[in-house]
Amino acid sequence: MALGDSVVFGFITQAGYEYLNPNNFIGYPEYLNVFDDLDFANAACPGETTGSFLSSTAPDNGCRDFRSAAPLHVAYQSTQLKFAKDFLSHHRNARLVTISLGANDLFLLEDACASASDPAQCVAQGLPAVLQTIASNIATGLAELRATGFGGTIVVVNYYSLDYSDAAGTGVTEYLNQALTASASAFGAVVADVFTAFKNAASSPAAGGKTCNAGLLNASPQNQFACDVHPSQSGQRLIARTVARAFNTARY
Repeated sequence: MALGDSVVFGFITQAGYEYLNPNNFIGYPEYLNVFDDLDFANAACPGETTGSFLSSTAPDNGCRDFRSAAPLHVAYQSTQLKFAKDFLSHHRNARLVTISLGANDLFLLEDACASASDPAQCVAQGLPAVLQTIASNIATGLAELRATGFGGTIVVVNYYSLDYSDAAGTGVTEYLNQALTASASAFGAVVADVFTAFKNAASSPAAGGKTCNAGLLNASPQNQFACDVHPSQSGQRLIARTVARAFNTARY
């Protein structure tokens, strides 16, 4: 079972009528079917935050709006965590759960700071509290998953930097990843280090550390030589390979 946000869902920006069929969106869980012969339930929701993952009243970044207009890969009316707990309770042979959340928490902070006199300072001031919330919510989520009796592998999938040549932006991603993975070992979870996998792939002279230039992100609808924040299919396959390695390392 895969849990998370738009990266896990396989989201594509400005896809029009494609949103009516979730099979048009291929995230890394679909590639895991190929690499590890696993039958995945992809419960990810574009715009999910660590708070809305736990609670139907916590702020999200568009997940509820998306669900009201288009189907997810699997249908549920509850929170994503409630679906996950029900799924694990009814599928005692489940072997793997992946989870990746937290980026939308930061996007909400950026949105809240957009109208500030100094947006960068506003983000810097608000960042510690948001990171603490991410760490706390992820710990709660992992505890709830284990409370179902699930004894299989949980893989916490961290985030890539959009531009490794941007020290400041990459630093924020590293802080996010630290918050996301802080409680992994406490709940017997392992980390899929997507951050390093993308960094290595973007390290070629041609890419110059830019994830977009490495072909790992979707092209922007407005400019084919710019990118949005979501992985391309080669990016999704790289995430899947990274998750598969973490899963296999945990198994053996």
